[in-house]
Amino acid sequence: MSTFKTSSSKESILKKIRTALQEYKAEMPYPDMGKVDYEKVYAPPAYEDLATAFAEAFGKAGGKFVFCANTREFIQNLDTLASAHSWTQVACSHKDLFTFLVNNRVGYVRDMDPHQDNYDACITDCEVAVARTGSFIFSSRQNYGRTAPVYYPVHIVVLQPHQVVKDISDGLKLMRQKYQQSLPSMINLNTGPSRTADIEKTLVTGVHGPKEIYCFWLES
Repeated sequence: MSTFKTSSSKESILKKIRTALQEYKAEMPYPDMGKVDYEKVYAPPAYEDLATAFAEAFGKAGGKFVFCANTREFIQNLDTLASAHSWTQVACSHKDLFTFLVNNRVGYVRDMDPHQDNYDACITDCEVAVARTGSFIFSSRQNYGRTAPVYYPVHIVVLQPHQVVKDISDGLKLMRQKYQQSLPSMINLNTGPSRTADIEKTLVTGVHGPKEIYCFWLES
C-alpha cells in the first residue's frame, strides 16, 4: 500500500499558520451571549394575551386559525372544512379525540393507520404551542408523533389554552417538567406549512410535509 507524505514545503506553510494562530489568537465574539436575557433580545409580542399573540403569529406563518368556543363548535367547524374540501377519510392520531369524534358520529374520521397513505388530512394534538413564533412542539412520545404531523397533505392541530406558552424556551421547560430525565428521542418545532426553495430557488409548499396547516382552538 502506498503511503502519502506531506511535502516539506507544505508542512512548512502549515507550521507557520499554526504558529500565527497561536500568537494572534482571536477572542471569542460575544463571550457573554449565554448570559443574555432572551426576553430583551426579541421584540415583545403585540398582545399580552397569549391566545391572540399565537393566532397572529400562526397566521403570519401561513397557518389557518379556527376558533371553537366548545366541542359542539369544534365538530361543526370540522364538518364545514371537510365538506368544503370533499374529504372522505381524515386520520386522527389522538386516541381520546378519535373516540370523541366517533361517538359524535363524525363518519369521515379514521383511526390512524401508518400503512395507509391516502388520507385527505390528519388530526393531532401537540405538546405545546409557542405564542411568539406561532409554532407547535411535537414529540415522539405522542401517538404516531414522528409521522402524523408531517406525512399528510393537510394537518389539523387541536389546541387548548393551557398548552400555549410565551416562547420556545418556555415550551422546552414544560417538556423537561413533563418528562423529567426521560425526554422524548425526538422533539420537533413546526412553524406553518411545509416550505422549501431547494429547486431553482423557487419557494413551494407541501413538498416535505403538509401543504396546509389548521389550528382548531378549543376554548373549553
